[in-house]
Amino acid sequence: MTELRPASELAELGSKPFPNESPDYRAARTKLLAEEIELRRHIQRVAAMRRELPDGSEAGDYRFLDADGKEHSFADLFGRHDTLVTYFWMYGPGRERPCPMCTSFVGSLDIPSRDIEQRVALAIIGRSPVSRQLEFARERGWNNLTFYQTVGDDFARDYRGLHDDGSEWSICASWKRKGVKVYLFWAAEGDFETADPGFDPHLAPDPTPLWNILDWTPGGRGTDWYPKLEYGA
Repeated sequence: MTELRPASELAELGSKPFPNESPDYRAARTKLLAEEIELRRHIQRVAAMRRELPDGSEAGDYRFLDADGKEHSFADLFGRHDTLVTYFWMYGPGRERPCPMCTSFVGSLDIPSRDIEQRVALAIIGRSPVSRQLEFARERGWNNLTFYQTVGDDFARDYRGLHDDGSEWSICASWKRKGVKVYLFWAAEGDFETADPGFDPHLAPDPTPLWNILDWTPGGRGTDWYPKLEYGA
């Protein structure tokens, strides 16, 4: 294994002043850069640990409907790939409109889905008919994602996307296919019981571009603001 240079040394090499900045700003920025390098390395270590996970449980015989109403097995959703990434969004038939947070994330996948699908299959899954999901997708200007409707609620219940009280929760998951069998590789876990004070529960690293961009700003994410489905002028 290649021995990594200390992050502080790399930060000193990479830290270069911008016009008219103060020495205090540059010192603080260099210190922050070292932490950013450490964070990058930690993210890489976590990703490596994730890749080393053993096979998860075998998925049940879940069925899904496509835009034409055709029924598919879980293995069918992989297409030419042996890996599938799914996002189950909170847009069940009882909801007038989908979850704004889900919408923000799903929208961020639309353009890069063409790149993602060079390596793995990608499917957006909901409990509403695909025609209803697509109607909203067109409203948002999404054109590249593939949507499916669950047949029944077993998939949503088994993977914690549908609770006993009828409320929904999103499901981020990736799967492996071996022949016609599908195995869970990874799924996001943790709810409000795992959240740190002042933060909603979220993945690490957070996959939502919205929050990552706001983390670059002086005000950060804030504590009382969430995305909406519509905004005023």
